[in-house]
Amino acid sequence: MAKDKYPVTPAIRQLREHQISFEQYLFAYETHGGAEQAASELNVPLNQVIKTIVFTGDDKKGLIVLMHGDKEISTKNLARQIGMKHIEPASATQAHKWTGYQFGGTSPFGIRTVLPIYVEKTIYDLPFFWINGGKQGFQVRLVPEDLAILSPTIVEVALAHENQK
Repeated sequence: MAKDKYPVTPAIRQLREHQISFEQYLFAYETHGGAEQAASELNVPLNQVIKTIVFTGDDKKGLIVLMHGDKEISTKNLARQIGMKHIEPASATQAHKWTGYQFGGTSPFGIRTVLPIYVEKTIYDLPFFWINGGKQGFQVRLVPEDLAILSPTIVEVALAHENQK
């Protein structure tokens, strides 16, 4: 696809503002395709596709967790590690209000509201990863060091995905 056809989302603007180099990839988005579809389209292992999940804490404020595509998030461990009693996934409506992105197109970059961002520790072990660029069916390739512009907190909350054997 021609370079000028890539969307210029708030995420892309933030990456450019910080002079972060990245690759872009567009594909036909499928509802509920998730990280699995992105990995298939990119022809990369599922653990190299990073999910951006928006949660609501017991203080009713939002937070974002970045997790490998082949892992689930232990909300119990996450709550414990960040000093909360209860954490649950935010509704699509609430996540959109906080981030400005549609469900399936959420990026941790260029979000509307400043939210705390938590990153699974093992993401930093990857040589590179793919993450949503702020639009459904749009991924950008980054290196772990690029996450520094988000001032994230490192956590260890990964669980094996239910579909893993």
